[in-house]
Amino acid sequence: MKILRYLLVPVVPIYFMVTWLRNKLYDMGLKPSESYDFPVICVGNLSAGGTGKTPMIEYLVRLLKDDHKLATLSRGYKRKTEGFVLADAHAMAESIGDEPFQFYNKFQETVKVAVDSDRRNGISELRNLVDKPEVILLDDAFQHRKVQAGFNVMLTTYSNPYYNDIVLPTGDLREPRSGAKRANCIVVTKCPLDLNEESKQAIIKRIKPTEDQAVFFSSIVYSETLYTESTSHNIDDLKVFTLVTGIANATPLVDYLNEKQLKFEHLNFKDHHDFSEKDIALLSGKSCIVTTEKDYMRLKQYRVLKDKLFYLPISVQIDKAEAFNDLIKDKVKR
Repeated sequence: MKILRYLLVPVVPIYFMVTWLRNKLYDMGLKPSESYDFPVICVGNLSAGGTGKTPMIEYLVRLLKDDHKLATLSRGYKRKTEGFVLADAHAMAESIGDEPFQFYNKFQETVKVAVDSDRRNGISELRNLVDKPEVILLDDAFQHRKVQAGFNVMLTTYSNPYYNDIVLPTGDLREPRSGAKRANCIVVTKCPLDLNEESKQAIIKRIKPTEDQAVFFSSIVYSETLYTESTSHNIDDLKVFTLVTGIANATPLVDYLNEKQLKFEHLNFKDHHDFSEKDIALLSGKSCIVTTEKDYMRLKQYRVLKDKLFYLPISVQIDKAEAFNDLIKDKVKR
């Protein structure tokens, strides 16, 4: 795969120019972008996946749900439906996508969860509901320029910051680095919990934020408890297990489990992997399976895995969280 990426280096300038020109047309108003008179918050990135958008959306939901009627709107990657879909009791990962299904499972009592590849249409559909949301959180819509969000939260990882990267297909950037200027807030994600102030300032210097851009740092915190639909166990109680991942970057999770000196084999699938009958047959022969919450949304439908499938939740810990929370709440209030 890496060799192929290097072979495609001649395509990089073409991709760069196409995406740069597209953004320029939106910036100049030559391509239409719709803005709204109610709060629309976009969480996205410049990189192709793996920056922590899902836990950030969940963080914002918990921050705002007690004071506002909320909705999340995602594309619904790899779902087997089309158009606008509002999650209900019949929703599955296949119908709305694994990440929206995760949102629905956690927040269905207080938050509307919808999918639509056309975010502008999705926003319109949500606002036409009788009990319409007051605030809409757009999941992974930073490049969806047809919608002009009122506030853009752009994520970039500590291990692979956008300023060290180049555009696809050789790099991981969906658009040139200059796209970061559209962000109102930049969050460096998946940082070490002990990241010192000197290192943070060095990163901020590389980001070169504008006067209007805030920069924050966040870390992933893994739960000590594993869950199934009906039970829970302390992760340290597991003797031997199989780790199953279908996410963009499983390295932080693997490192965490290794640090706890746990014994496991790792079956690493591609991001948003569509588990086949052969995969399920393989997993059914395992005595204990630990997976991510996102992968659990795709796997829990298989009854042969019911008594052996556990997921490990994660949460976001934001440095200077009070300042971050106040910034978001202030924007919503305005």
